[in-house]
Amino acid sequence: RLGLNLSVSIEPAAAGTGGALRHAGDMLADRFILLNGDTWLEINYHALLAQLDATGAVAALGLRPVDRPDRYDTAVLDDGLIRDFGRERPTSSLALINGGVAACTRALFDLLPDTGSIEALVWPKLAREGRLAGLVTDGFFLDIGVPEAFERAQQAIPARHRRGAVFFDRDGVLNIDRGYVGSIDRFEWLDGAREAVKLVNESGRYAFVVTNQAGVAKGHYGEADVQALHAHMQRELNAAGAHIDDFRYCPYHLAGSVAEYARHSDCRKPEPGMLVELMRDWPVDVGDSVMIGDKASDMAAARAAGVRGALFSGGPLKAFVRSQVLPKKETQCRR
Repeated sequence: RLGLNLSVSIEPAAAGTGGALRHAGDMLADRFILLNGDTWLEINYHALLAQLDATGAVAALGLRPVDRPDRYDTAVLDDGLIRDFGRERPTSSLALINGGVAACTRALFDLLPDTGSIEALVWPKLAREGRLAGLVTDGFFLDIGVPEAFERAQQAIPARHRRGAVFFDRDGVLNIDRGYVGSIDRFEWLDGAREAVKLVNESGRYAFVVTNQAGVAKGHYGEADVQALHAHMQRELNAAGAHIDDFRYCPYHLAGSVAEYARHSDCRKPEPGMLVELMRDWPVDVGDSVMIGDKASDMAAARAAGVRGALFSGGPLKAFVRSQVLPKKETQCRR
């Protein structure tokens, strides 16, 4: 589903995090995300990359506020830059810890040791030089570095993957509905649409697009055009620090002029097929899911799929999502 290709780099001898990364250098792009293998921090990677670019830093760390930092490295953040990094300061109260996620540039390789720790040798140096950025998140954080945490993770990780979803209709919700929008030149975002998707991303829910595309059946454009348009949407969302987890479209219509597509399909709203497929392919919490649409057929599809429908009638989509779709955030322990 995710199209993931995995390559493994094993250093000849244990070289610490810095040496291991140096050994894998030829496999990495000019900008890359670095993840600790024993922690999980939910953070918007696109927003972290944007913070890296905005500050001109060598790297940007994902930071998580916790009540008792204990064994973690902590950071002092000022105007987007980490000014101090390490464990030397008293940290008995709320502090920002390194969540084990970093957006990096290849300039980092100029500082990596052949053997040694990035956390001990590189991040403190970059902080002192004003070349280490930070981005704070309240996202879910899990560290399996001690046995009791590892045991908790056996239940916490599967449970966390199961989450609510927001299903977005496309034309009339995310973009202006000009009728048969099948090419990039006819596509225009609605006010607040990209920000709305980002809001959903940062709420921890999946973001899906489910769209009827009868223009394929009626010969206005082809499936390749729909896919190219969705790729364009994803690129522009990524630039805004947002993303869609999966796109689904229905190219069929009974009145189609293209024989291959001129038929009934249960994926065409008001039928629930696209939503049902997504809930089959992703671990969706149906009870915490919403369909945003601008037509009665969208609401009917939501009812048939067993999710709540939210009828959008215009205005800034971000404000609509905040007030009508996402519940108010409850106060929670940050530990």
